[in-house]
Order: sequence, then C-alpha cells, then structure tokens
Amino acid sequence: MSMEWLAILPFIVVIIFAIWTKQVIPSLFLGVLTAGYLSEPHWLNGLTETLRFVIESLTDPNNLKIIIFLYLFSAVVGIMRMSGGIKGFVETASKKVKGRKSAIFLTWISALGTFSAPSFRIVTIAPVMKAMRKKVNMKKEELGFIIETTASPLIVLIPVATAFVGYMTSVIELSLHQSDTEQDAYGLFLSSIPYNFFAFAMLATGVYFALFHNVKKSIKVQEDSNQEEEDWVDCHPAVAKDLPAKPLNLLLPLASVILSTFFFMYFLGLKSGSRGLEVFLEANVLDAMVLGLLFTAVWLLVYLLRNHKLKTMMENFVDGGNEMMGVIVLLVLVWALSVGSEALNFADIVSSSLSWIPPSFVGGLLFIVGCALSYFIGSSWGTWGILMPVGVSLAQVSGMDLAYVIGAVFASGTFGAFASPLSDDTNTTAGILDLNPMQYAKFKLKPALIAAGIAGVLFFVVPFVLDL
Repeated sequence: MSMEWLAILPFIVVIIFAIWTKQVIPSLFLGVLTAGYLSEPHWLNGLTETLRFVIESLTDPNNLKIIIFLYLFSAVVGIMRMSGGIKGFVETASKKVKGRKSAIFLTWISALGTFSAPSFRIVTIAPVMKAMRKKVNMKKEELGFIIETTASPLIVLIPVATAFVGYMTSVIELSLHQSDTEQDAYGLFLSSIPYNFFAFAMLATGVYFALFHNVKKSIKVQEDSNQEEEDWVDCHPAVAKDLPAKPLNLLLPLASVILSTFFFMYFLGLKSGSRGLEVFLEANVLDAMVLGLLFTAVWLLVYLLRNHKLKTMMENFVDGGNEMMGVIVLLVLVWALSVGSEALNFADIVSSSLSWIPPSFVGGLLFIVGCALSYFIGSSWGTWGILMPVGVSLAQVSGMDLAYVIGAVFASGTFGAFASPLSDDTNTTAGILDLNPMQYAKFKLKPALIAAGIAGVLFFVVPFVLDL
C-alpha cells in the first residue's frame, strides 16, 4: 500500500470495528483518531489534530443548526409524551379500529401526522396495533412488518419537516465540499429521492402484504383468547399508565411543526427575492425547520402551563432533547471524520485510484456494499456518513449522475434501518409488540432481501435505460 492510500485507512478502520463491535460511535471515534494521527504522526500532535477535526465540525453554522433541530425535535416529543399526547392518540385510535381493514388504513393514514421520525411513528402506531391484534387476526411479526414498511422506507422519501432531512442534506453538503464540488445539497437530495429504489420496493412490498396477504394462514391469537384486546398500557414509556390521555397534545404540535415550517419557508424564500412557487425552492429549508420547531416549542410550553408546572415541563423538555444526544454525538463524529479525510485528500485519492470502475456499476456496487455495512452495524445514518464521501467522489471521477449515486447510498442505509436486528426501528417495534428482536429481524429479512434484490437490479439496469 502506497503512502497516499493511507487516506482510506480511517474508513477501513471504521467499517471493520463497526462490524466487529456492532457499535457505530466508538468505531467512528477510532476512525477520527486514525485520521488525526495520519495527519500529524506525533503522540501529542495527533491528539491535537483529532480535537481540531471535532471542533471544526462543531463550528460550522449548518452543523449547529442540525444539532439544534434534532435536539428541539426530541424535546418537543418529550413534551407531547409528558402531556399525554401520544397516549391519547393511541387510546382514541384503538377505539376507532374495528377490524383488519380499518387497522391497516389507520397505519397508512397516520403517516400524514407521524412522519417526523421512524421511532416516533412506531411509538404512536404500534401500541394501537397491539391493542387490536385479535381483531386484525395477524401475528405480531406481521403487524410489526406492516408498521415498519411505513417507517424508515417512507420517511427517507419525505423532503421536509423530518428528523432525517437535515442530516441527509448535511452529509451531501460535506461530501460535495470534500470533492470540491459547487452544487446545492438540498436540491441534490430532492433529485436523489426517485433513485431510492429500495424504499419504493419496500413500500410496495408492504402494500402487497397488507392487501393480499392470506389471512387464513395467520395463526389465531390463542394466548389471549379470553381477552377482548391486548393491554397496550405500559408497553412503552410514551403510553405509561400514570400519563394523561390527551390526543390534541399530539395532533396540534405536529400540525404546528408542519404548517409553520412551510410558513417560514415561504417568507425566507420571499426574503431571497423569489416570487410565486419559487419561494419554496429558494428558501433555506433547514432554517425553516428550525424556526418551525422553535415556534412550536414556545407556544406548546405556554399552552400547557394551564395544567402543568413549568419546572416539570422543562425537566421533560430537557430529558426529551437528551434522548437525541447519542445521534448528535454520531453526527459530530461523522462530520469530524469528513474534516479529517479532507485533510488527507481522501476524495482525490479515491477519484484517481478507482477511476477504472465502469460508471454504470458505481450505483449498484455502492448499494451492495452499503446494504452489507448497514445490516451489520444497524445504522442508516452511520452508513450514509461513511459511504457518502466515497460515493460522491466516485460519481465525480466516473461522470455518473450525482443524484443517482446519492440515491444508491441512501437506499443502502434504508435497508439496514429496516432489516438489521441492531437497528432502532427493529428493537423499538419488537419491544412494544413483545417480540424477540433477532427472530423478528429474521422474519423481515426475506421480504427485505427481495426488495433489495429488485433495487439492486434497478441500480445496474437504470443507467443503461436512462443513459445516465
């Protein structure tokens, strides 16, 4: 290995240790540390350089906005949980569901208000399905499968007001900067959405399963045959027994976040000098989402002062925000790794060394590698952070359409979020439905592999069909 190839070593370290330990954050830190010592091979200077990478990633204005957005989002969810919004929604929805069709319809239609994050969506709909399992006449694994097909596979396709958008755009922007490319990161994210073939294939699989699955083959719910419904109370802290049940405390904040985001997008777009529908294209979407969340957090706290002590609300606000700290640490390390790899000229080395790969193979190869990585580490965000710089560099040197390659990277991470036994989606659903996470993941793996197979074929075929 020549000395210039050492620039790839931090990523190799991250991948090997992530697969070995199943822990993304320590693996990313080790990768940043490796980059620091490769940049400054001295026991003290290497540590100083590592610290510089972290500080530089934290002083970027857009990165700070993403951190604020994620913290505020989780904090608002904490307030909705404390005030009984989630429990109230579950209680009301479980009374409305009368059978299989209405339960499946509720699962789909509820996505209109719970698309902000996969874990939030699962927490609001899984207890309803658990309560209605006897009426639906489906195994718990089947219920979880239907719920999860409208979690990560759906949310990665939504271009505004989700916890994913800010991070996905940030990863693209960092990778563009590393490759010395001047393009609009959010515009590329929008253009990449049609190329997330796995997400579309998984959604189609979920629809087919829900509409055409043979109910007669589903086992009867024998273990609770003497009960009218399963007890959903206390199956998750968001629906704890001692919480009130007030669905408006969920519905109003969610509506506020969505509407105020578009409101701020409009006025930020006007400020840029645009008119008509162009204001939404020219607006800074990240700014609009942060402002929408901030506005919602303020009026929600004031609104709840009637029935709750400010001290209690602030404790839950901070506790809710702190639940996102693991994700925030992951993001900081991803950003720091990007800064470190830029210092090592990673993009130039990848571009010059891997130029032999046929352009039409780039998307498919990245998808396959990313699927394997995301399955073993269980993190879509970790996968995107590791692979996106490689993908953008390969797209640049091969001349392949950038949005297409970005879509392939996002699709590969979506596979892991859905199929991996280590993913948050799998474990949250399994916890609420009282399932063994490994067995449940095994149940999902076959349809996930079918969807991945379809996506993989498309990633190799589409470049020839569309002449990308």
